[in-house]
Amino acid sequence: MDADSRKLLGEQLPCNYGSLPARQSQPRMEIIGYRKVTWQTVACYTLCVLTLGVLLVVFHWRPRLYILMTCRRCPLAEADWVAIKDAFRQTAIARVQTEDGVDASLERDAIGRLGTAGNGSVVIGVADEDDFKDTIQLHNKEETATLRYFVFEGTRYIWSHASHGFIQVCSLSDGLTCGDLRRSQSGLSQTDHSMRKQIYGPNEINVPVKSYGRLLIDEVLNPFYIFQVFSVILWMCDYYYYYAGCIIFIAVVSIGVSLYETRKQSVTLRNMVKVSVSLKVRRVTGEEVFVSSEDLVPGDCILLPPEGLLLPCDAVLLSGECMVNESLLTGESVPEMKTPLPDSPLSASAVYSPEDHRRHTLFCGTQVIQAKSYLERDVMAVVTKTGFCTLKGNLVSSILHPKPIKFKFYRDSFLFVLVLAVFAIIGNIYSIVILLRNKVGLSNLVIRTLDIITIVVPPALPAAMTVGTIYAQSRLKKKGIFCISPPRINVCGKVKMVCFDKTGTLTEEGLDVWGVVPLENTHFMPITHEPRCLPDGPLLYSLASCHSVTLLKESLIGDLMDLKMMDSTGWTLTDGDTEEATGLFGTKVLSVIKPPILEEQPYGPKHHLSVGVLQRFPFSSALQRMSVISKLPGDAPCDLYMKGAPEMVASLCRNETVPLDFSAMLRQYTQDGYRVLAFAYKTLSAVKNFEEAQAISRESAERDLVFLGFLVMKNVLKPETSPVIYELRKANIRTVMVTGDNMLTAVNVAKSCHMVEPTEKVFFVTASPPCYNNAATLKFIPADPSPVEDSREGLYQLGGTFLSKDPYCFAMNGKSFAALMDYFPDLVPQILVRAAIFARMSPDQKTQLVRGFQELNYCVAMCGDGANDCGALKAADAGISLSDAEASVASPFTSKLSNIECVPAVIREGRCSLETSFGLFKYMALYSLTQFITVLILYTVNTNLGDFQFLFIDLVITTSVAVLMGKTGPAEELGIRSPMGTLISIPVLGSLILQFLLILIIQLLSVFFVQSQSWFVSVNSTDTARLHLPNYEDTTLFCVSAFQYLILAVVLSKGYPFRKPLYTNVLFLLLLTSLLGLVLWITIYPLGFMRYLLQLKDINDFNFKFVLIGLAAVNFVAAFIAETALDHGYLNCLRRLRKKKESKKAYKRLETQLRDPGSWPPVNQTLHPGSVQPFLVR
Repeated sequence: MDADSRKLLGEQLPCNYGSLPARQSQPRMEIIGYRKVTWQTVACYTLCVLTLGVLLVVFHWRPRLYILMTCRRCPLAEADWVAIKDAFRQTAIARVQTEDGVDASLERDAIGRLGTAGNGSVVIGVADEDDFKDTIQLHNKEETATLRYFVFEGTRYIWSHASHGFIQVCSLSDGLTCGDLRRSQSGLSQTDHSMRKQIYGPNEINVPVKSYGRLLIDEVLNPFYIFQVFSVILWMCDYYYYYAGCIIFIAVVSIGVSLYETRKQSVTLRNMVKVSVSLKVRRVTGEEVFVSSEDLVPGDCILLPPEGLLLPCDAVLLSGECMVNESLLTGESVPEMKTPLPDSPLSASAVYSPEDHRRHTLFCGTQVIQAKSYLERDVMAVVTKTGFCTLKGNLVSSILHPKPIKFKFYRDSFLFVLVLAVFAIIGNIYSIVILLRNKVGLSNLVIRTLDIITIVVPPALPAAMTVGTIYAQSRLKKKGIFCISPPRINVCGKVKMVCFDKTGTLTEEGLDVWGVVPLENTHFMPITHEPRCLPDGPLLYSLASCHSVTLLKESLIGDLMDLKMMDSTGWTLTDGDTEEATGLFGTKVLSVIKPPILEEQPYGPKHHLSVGVLQRFPFSSALQRMSVISKLPGDAPCDLYMKGAPEMVASLCRNETVPLDFSAMLRQYTQDGYRVLAFAYKTLSAVKNFEEAQAISRESAERDLVFLGFLVMKNVLKPETSPVIYELRKANIRTVMVTGDNMLTAVNVAKSCHMVEPTEKVFFVTASPPCYNNAATLKFIPADPSPVEDSREGLYQLGGTFLSKDPYCFAMNGKSFAALMDYFPDLVPQILVRAAIFARMSPDQKTQLVRGFQELNYCVAMCGDGANDCGALKAADAGISLSDAEASVASPFTSKLSNIECVPAVIREGRCSLETSFGLFKYMALYSLTQFITVLILYTVNTNLGDFQFLFIDLVITTSVAVLMGKTGPAEELGIRSPMGTLISIPVLGSLILQFLLILIIQLLSVFFVQSQSWFVSVNSTDTARLHLPNYEDTTLFCVSAFQYLILAVVLSKGYPFRKPLYTNVLFLLLLTSLLGLVLWITIYPLGFMRYLLQLKDINDFNFKFVLIGLAAVNFVAAFIAETALDHGYLNCLRRLRKKKESKKAYKRLETQLRDPGSWPPVNQTLHPGSVQPFLVR
């Protein structure tokens, strides 16, 4: 292998190189360069002609083979084609394209910037070995003005002369500081814009919509249809005209429906993501021009209209405020306020990050509802990402190119088809021997032998396995749960852990104000349950003004907690963009908060002064706080009011203003499950007007504050939460809380909904990174010395049955989680396997946690309701977003149900679908084996089933059964057992083997019985009729096998414990009853036209017919007993014949080791890296 033509990202690279950011769709990639060779290309096309195009079909299935046959490996600098192996080890090919006349200086400047930033560079296939240095230098000289690039999964990768490798074009705008973006507000020159347009390409998220002709070619070249074409040709050669005609008709209808649905879905997705608008763009000359959104490039300064628009790119807001709706991307239905990027010396040097600066970033695909400017004439934003580089582009790319589902059931199904192919080979050998013995002609011998393949390997098997998923998706849709990735439904059947967000998911979305705990002389006063009774002062003003509530068409919109907080004061918000407001405060204000009219104010001192808001520093998950700069009327100085997490707010206050019993008071409320926010303020003497408020930096304003007190809010559990948690735990499914809230509040909620039982000991896992000369530390601290004796009823305590659970569990916050992952990685598995509560977790940490559980082999579901959960929802095996949106790209599942009842519903449907897939797989396999046995027996006597007999079995019985068999709904309750995830198991293989033997025995008995009759006449080989039909053997086996197909449909349609009983599937029950009556009619007393069409021998011996029915009854009883025995595990004794093995799942091995905990966890001990031997997890 050429060393330079392939290299892993991040492997032996300088420190400023790394793999793609986590948000990108390809975190690690590998690339190989190829160059066209003329003689190889000619030879390849010659072979295509000689093979009559068969080689082209192979190239369609395996494109890389085309590259290997027409190209040779080469350095990336010379490559015409590249072969890309993504993070999931899937290989794709892409053509390297070129554009002339592109000045690469922009790209080189960007690379230089990234080298200093060190966090955004993406280099793929670096080619810097000595062997190719001359070649690279030669190409640099020849192609300085030529841009070379390829497109992979929508994203463009350009050749970098500076690093001698392909880099992701998205990375060129990474590493920019906030100051760089601020300086971009003057706009680009037309020359720069044109150059960037060539490098970045058009700003579009192009969802390919293939023509019907192209779709038809792709569909017909599918191996499934290739096999069907082969089968139809074979049947036509064997004179099965009617049967072949029906299969052709069904295939045409199936292809037509498939093409229509595929194109419809593509068009729907394209229309959903397509954005084409005209925007006003500022040029460096000061000129403002309208350009199409497709022509936008990073660095363009766009001016947003007051009425808003659908944003076509990612951009950072530089001036003004925007109210946006991000429901399409995040599932979060509450509009969000975006504020300008900070403009201060300290923030200017900070590297811009869409996640860290989320409150200042406008994402592509979001609806800007309203745009307001206060200092400038227009609301300005600078474009940072375009096309598939945007957040929306990444999410759409994940839909178009989803992460492969590594589900053992799917892998085993392909393996089992190979096993059926082995049966076909055995059948072929037997057929050849028998047919030669019967002196069959060569053409007939070839046709009959190949026909065995079409019988044993059912072409409808892939379609039949999706029936259960289709029905499950339909049922979920009726419940208000939408799925954009149907294969995930089966995966839900194996879920063993569910991670829940807290606020809005487990608890009610809105928080009700419980009271305010004010301060007097740095001492806490008794709680005041009526905030409107507070006297004038900083605490009341902060409650009334420190929020992001705004007016939209005379209606208040904003976070529900902010709305409740402001409503508790009785104050009202009005627009500040009026002359009256400006005159009142002596400066421009964003909004005015007015006290209630005197008649509505409570008894006591009255409130007369309004508060004007001049600046908002929005809430950030990373900062855990928000603040506003407000002003009283007249010449009063401005004040900064802050609210946020108590620990964070206290850390920004002057020590002497924080009460000594701060922690005790906070613990008192959080232990009882209340949500606590702290407030603080500071007088800004230097800030007098709106302009000065806009200019002050957040860092300088938010320090040395005066602590004001607590706002205590109650956020009660949703009524559905406790029953659902109980149901999940009863089903042996782990439940974990992952929240951004306070630790003690989270623990209380977990205990209240029985996620953690009162009898369980909770240990706080406290990890700290190294500090100065001290090493990293880890401690396990009991949350409560005597949890059993604590009988207090917290806010959330509800009655219910207590479940037996592990004797202890762990709880930790985001800081400890980060330190644990960085400095104690060996202990992570044994902590995660017992962890139940994660508090103060950032969005990235939630995603990291989900992946950590997956590494322990858990099948993880994640349920959340907001933008902070998007990463975890996408990373989970089954992400469920609670949203009012009918469908969003935030997660595979979107539920309109506003509570977690959707979680067991999805798991039940997953189990039902998975069990249905197993049942249909076994049915289709046994149907093929049944027909296989029938045909081989008939070959032995030199005959075969007739045309309409095949038609009756395959279409009237098998197809109708396969369509309706999966319609049975899920069981009402979740059981402890989950469906099997593999076909290679004793229950599945045992079922197939026992049923196969039973079918073989019954058919052989039927043949021997008919041959023993006095009226029996053997097949006349001299008969001129095709296949020597009708005859006694064929008629007997046709009737008996027809019963066997119905018997299999019944015994394999299992209900308990994953599906409802068979009789609840009314259509299926009616079908079975009708088919049974029809088969009985054909067996006992067929009419003349039946005998003629089905080519049946007229048998007048009713005793013989009733014996056949008796054999079918014996078959049914034996099959039912066999399946029941397998369901009850009577064959599990076979496992004792082999050596007992450890579980393949890491979490199960850990649980086994932790049953005898010994000294684990080491309570109240200080651990250092390497001081504790971790449990061995192989």
